[in-house]
Amino acid sequence: MESNFEDQVKELYEKANKIADVSFKTNYKNSKADKDVLEDFEKEFFSLADKVNLGLMEDKDNFYGYFLFQMSRKIRFDISSPTAVNFKGAKYVIYFNPIIFLNLNINQMETTIKHEILHILSMHLIRAKEFKRNYSTLAVNMAMDIVVNTYLDNLPPYSTTLDWVNLKYDLKLLPYKPFEYYVEKLQIAIDLAAEEGKDGPEDHGGKDEKTETEYNPENTHDIWEDSSEIDEKTLKEFTEKFINSSQKGTIPHYLDSMISSLKNSNGELPWNLYLKRLMGTVPSNKKKTITRRNRRQPDRMDLRGQLRNHKAKIAVAIDISGSISDEEFNQAIKEIISIVKNYNHEITVIECDNEIRRVYKIKSVKDIRDRMKIRGATRFNPVFEYANNNNINLLVYFTDGKGEDKLQAVPRGYKTLWVISGRGDKLSLREPYGVVKKLNNIEARDDIPSINECIRSGYSMMNQEPEQI
Repeated sequence: MESNFEDQVKELYEKANKIADVSFKTNYKNSKADKDVLEDFEKEFFSLADKVNLGLMEDKDNFYGYFLFQMSRKIRFDISSPTAVNFKGAKYVIYFNPIIFLNLNINQMETTIKHEILHILSMHLIRAKEFKRNYSTLAVNMAMDIVVNTYLDNLPPYSTTLDWVNLKYDLKLLPYKPFEYYVEKLQIAIDLAAEEGKDGPEDHGGKDEKTETEYNPENTHDIWEDSSEIDEKTLKEFTEKFINSSQKGTIPHYLDSMISSLKNSNGELPWNLYLKRLMGTVPSNKKKTITRRNRRQPDRMDLRGQLRNHKAKIAVAIDISGSISDEEFNQAIKEIISIVKNYNHEITVIECDNEIRRVYKIKSVKDIRDRMKIRGATRFNPVFEYANNNNINLLVYFTDGKGEDKLQAVPRGYKTLWVISGRGDKLSLREPYGVVKKLNNIEARDDIPSINECIRSGYSMMNQEPEQI
């Protein structure tokens, strides 16, 4: 069986190269002879793919086999990876580049199929669109591949793995971290490599401009852009249907965790994860460099290129009005500590009741100050006036929500995230001009911890509503 499989792979590989040589690729010739050659090749290729899928369905991880069984299958010679996926016409489609796919052994073939399905379960097809606005395609692709490849064995030798990335960019990235962690670290490393004039990933070529013969991490997920226009909620519903039809027995713990996370999500992110998402979308400051050519005009040697500086200006407003208890104030301080620890940006704290009482910058948790003794009423407007006049990229406002019903100073050029304290109910504003999230409820205590105790205790990301991603 194994010998027959290898012979079939070898024969198909030779046919695939001949087809590519005569320009059969995505838009095939119109002649009947050309179509017949293509149809015969597709039948033979998918017969081999069926054998691979049979192995998946007989394996302990048979979830992947049943998931693949529901997908449409197509051949594309113009993708720069052995397999790729997108969503077309109410169905997930898996694409095969025979020239790259047929260079793998059967275990690697199974792994590259699992790789694509894990991208689907992680909702990467949707998330990639959001992050490519502010991160390079290479950083996004590699970060997403690290996330899914961590769970896989028998990877093709060129796969983007954590060890490979750490070695290539001289990093010490940790395993099992969220996508946001990897994409930010990788983008900084990629920009630094460009600044130092180091070569990026090789530009793998093919037989012509539309045939890919080797893996290229920068282009491997280009086909995601070709998916049908669909909102996240609807795509999630379709994905759940595929999942429900694929669960025929026990599944590995990591798969169960992914599926549970997807099914339990109502589309709402808790405040800390939403903040991470916002941090990926705020405009990054740019710095000029002579070591990178201008992207718009690469032949103009007199124009300087740009590197991402990733130094956004975050304003963190704290409601210190009389309706805010000491527990709620300290709860907000704990959240600010988490921001300081997780983001290397310029952070300004604004303490406000009916007017701004104090403004100061913080670089570490040691810079956070004790609460002032003033207990006025609550007005949101002064903070927005300050933000409008100080080139803020992002405003995070901690409050119990009890203020005006209308803002006089409408936010200009920055995003707003409202975080309602544990005892708060809802935001009084009719139009919040931003997203509103709520912390977990807190109980009244007699022994209110000091600011120093909050700092010593640190923050575990657990004092919030259940994670919903």
